[in-house]
Amino acid sequence: MTTKIRTKRTLALLAVLALLATGCRDAGGGGDEALEDTQADLTEEPADTGAPTEADTAIQTPDATDEEPAGATEEETDGEQAAAGDVEFDVGVTDQACPEAANPDNGCIYLGTISDLTVGPFAALANPITDAQAAFWSRVNADGGIGGFDVDVSEHVRDNEYNPERHNQEYQAIKGDVLALAQTLGSPTTAAIIDDMETDQIVGAPASWTSLWAFEDVIVESGINYCLEAMNQVDYAVENVDGGVGSVIAVGYPGDYGGDAAAGVAVAAEANGIEFTNIETGQGPDNQAGAISGIVQQQPDLVIVTTGPADAGAIVGQTAAQGYAGQFMFTGPSWNKGLLDSPAAPAVESLVLLSGPWPPYDADTPGHEAMREALGDVDPNEGYTSGWAWSYPLRAALEQAASNGDLTRAGLLEAIGQIESVDYEGMLPEGAGNLAGDPNEAVVRQSVIFRPDPEAATGATLVEDFFTGPTAESYELEGACFTTTG
Repeated sequence: MTTKIRTKRTLALLAVLALLATGCRDAGGGGDEALEDTQADLTEEPADTGAPTEADTAIQTPDATDEEPAGATEEETDGEQAAAGDVEFDVGVTDQACPEAANPDNGCIYLGTISDLTVGPFAALANPITDAQAAFWSRVNADGGIGGFDVDVSEHVRDNEYNPERHNQEYQAIKGDVLALAQTLGSPTTAAIIDDMETDQIVGAPASWTSLWAFEDVIVESGINYCLEAMNQVDYAVENVDGGVGSVIAVGYPGDYGGDAAAGVAVAAEANGIEFTNIETGQGPDNQAGAISGIVQQQPDLVIVTTGPADAGAIVGQTAAQGYAGQFMFTGPSWNKGLLDSPAAPAVESLVLLSGPWPPYDADTPGHEAMREALGDVDPNEGYTSGWAWSYPLRAALEQAASNGDLTRAGLLEAIGQIESVDYEGMLPEGAGNLAGDPNEAVVRQSVIFRPDPEAATGATLVEDFFTGPTAESYELEGACFTTTG
């Protein structure tokens, strides 16, 4: 197995960021209702409002003090392996059927979910992410399961409120009952448990794209990271923005999300001979005055925004109201179709391009089609797209472990090192998902470009399919960009 090398300096910094940072691409903050509340007057002074206080979700998220659901615990297994047929297993796997099993004769693999489901800034996308993953694994079970086991992602769902301390508490509460994590939402939140995940040998699929994940053995990431995506954004703008690009400002949250993207912008700016400025900003439309002022004063040709959608809308609406008419590009989680129903909509439609790790919800790939069929009649949301796509590498790892006859935690971790590509059913390019390779060689470098479109299912239409700009193509990834690039 080729080990992803992780530096202690990076994790030490992340431990601090986990306590301080509240923003990340976990999946884009705020939803349609939140945007209506927090952007009630984007073309005037930002309102003094914050993140949504409650999300409408059908998923029940028990507190750590609630009665624990069924599943094999560390105490029950007492560290010993059991066997079902030819497959060894230990924590989080039983030879008893899952609750409401699709295949009553199968055993059960329990996967945990720790997401932002109620009061955090990313709840509007985290709930679709979680629903899409439930649909993904239901499809797996309907196809017979994995190695004589169904997969359960419903018994151990927890709400992190997008708080690193809460995320850690919920992880500790469920870790004795699960084989792996179907979802660990957020970069600073996941950083709060990454050391324990390694100690416990618990693999997790992240709902985030920080470049750090390329260097973590227990993380099975999907898609381009923020750093390389930002390089592609700058390269695309240089070639396609009318009048050219001579200056660029990166606006974003500090650390693993905005800071990771800003590092990529800096690299691409230098490669293209462009003047670069970085503006760190906080969360909430009422905290964007500094970013708005900086853009209006400097009048850059290009602004890369890496925030939540409500903040991105405030920035675009306010700067446009003050006469800025340059090009904005949003990093993926900065977008929500609710912006097209906000006062900032005219500015968003005329000034913004969008970037992302894969084509949108209504794309014509086998994976997208399977997702839409499994979900049924839902209000389209890119959270569904991300939740579905993020699930493929964990399925591949479970299938490999079952094929090896070892569904223990150690066996699952070993199986990851044997996977050189993942079948994303067309949602990512062929060859994506090299979980065994050297990070610099294995990392995905392709991204896509959208434009806002009120007629599209999720408010965005694809204008540039998978591409890699010259900066990302030649960049040597040696560690998390937000700690190694400066």
